[in-house]
Amino acid sequence: MTGPVRTICLLLAATCLRIEAPLGAQTPPSKAARLEFIAVLSRHGVRSSLWTDARLNAYSADPWPKWDVPPGELTPRGNILMKQLGDYDRQYLIKAGLLSPDGCGDADRFYFWSDTTPRDVESGRALAAGILPSCAVAVHTVSKGPDPLFSPQQAGVGKIDSGVAAAALSGRIGGRPQALTDAYRSGLEAMQRALLGCKPGDACPPRGNKIGKVLLEQPSDIVRRKEDGLAELSGPLSAAATIAESFLLEYTDGMKDQDVGWGRVNKSNLRDMLLLQEVYNDFSLRTPYMARARSSNLLSHMLRSMQQAVRGEAAPGALGKPGGKALYVLGHDSDISGFGGVLGISWALEDYQPNCRPPGSALVFEIWKDAANGKRTVRAYIRSQTLDQMRQLTPLSLEAPPSRAAVFIPGCSTAGEGWACDWDAFQRAAEAAIDPAFVARDAPKSGDR
Repeated sequence: MTGPVRTICLLLAATCLRIEAPLGAQTPPSKAARLEFIAVLSRHGVRSSLWTDARLNAYSADPWPKWDVPPGELTPRGNILMKQLGDYDRQYLIKAGLLSPDGCGDADRFYFWSDTTPRDVESGRALAAGILPSCAVAVHTVSKGPDPLFSPQQAGVGKIDSGVAAAALSGRIGGRPQALTDAYRSGLEAMQRALLGCKPGDACPPRGNKIGKVLLEQPSDIVRRKEDGLAELSGPLSAAATIAESFLLEYTDGMKDQDVGWGRVNKSNLRDMLLLQEVYNDFSLRTPYMARARSSNLLSHMLRSMQQAVRGEAAPGALGKPGGKALYVLGHDSDISGFGGVLGISWALEDYQPNCRPPGSALVFEIWKDAANGKRTVRAYIRSQTLDQMRQLTPLSLEAPPSRAAVFIPGCSTAGEGWACDWDAFQRAAEAAIDPAFVARDAPKSGDR
């Protein structure tokens, strides 16, 4: 059985692949199988730009539109969109038999853990309200300080070798950061024209006009991050990643057409600009050394939570209690990218560039048990609202679901429906991907919010 044919362009090559999306990604493994546990790593919902107006305005000829919330905070629309995702998950989990359709009897078997940033906590609350409406559900966080799941180095977990980090990144680009600027110059030029309002055929930037920072005039380099010592790119691609994200947030927050990139950014060229963001993320977040340092601790504790669910007894370092049915972890796009780099997985969602992690998107791991033979399998996929679903605030349902793509996990996935992994093979693949040098034995202690 095959699914709809789609054409997908690879991130770092000028080629496209014609592939068939498997219907198995949307269906249970078999009539005899039942869903036992679900582990979800979700990005927070639509927020305002992380950059201040002054920082954004330095790159543009016109002032950026004002947000109703401070930089980096969940917007009111972002809250609604997260509730819609929660409502969809509720419908899906009821159909799969993991969630009771009535009452709050399962509320204490759903565990929510969030990073401490307000946008994550509020997103967790909104998601929980959609999944378990009218139920008392705690969103767990650390009580103080950085969370070792999301900021391991700041929390004292693992020691970064900054030289190795810089070498790992430099090695992927031949030691020449400028080469990436040259490779993606046409996309950067298109973004620069949108920022400066340049007319076709005219010089860009316009002669005689004073712009604070011209995108393509920024020097390219590999720099050390002050917060954790890891390496990342600086220069045009770094700035373009944040600018593309800001355009995406304007579009998904439902701003008027004339306010999305001053009327110069639309769905079509927005998707083109998101390529620049994903190139930056691929190098700065998915490079194996960076990914292992950032994500080994989070992956380890999520794996132990899944093992606890399978064994039915407490597992050291697990999040939640034995007997749980679901774990929802609210983090950031960088966490999803980190899992991509650690596990060696990739995906392509409708409307987006490969490996994009839009607001509210989630990487999901489901544990299924076959009632006939007791065999357990793990099915992984990523799901996200489409651009139009977010812009139009479209209610989600089983008949109108979010976009969803099955994920193939090297080392354990099979050719079967949904590229399912045998449970033991999944454990081995995950454990092999985790770097123990960046793992804490104990789970962080909760200070409920």
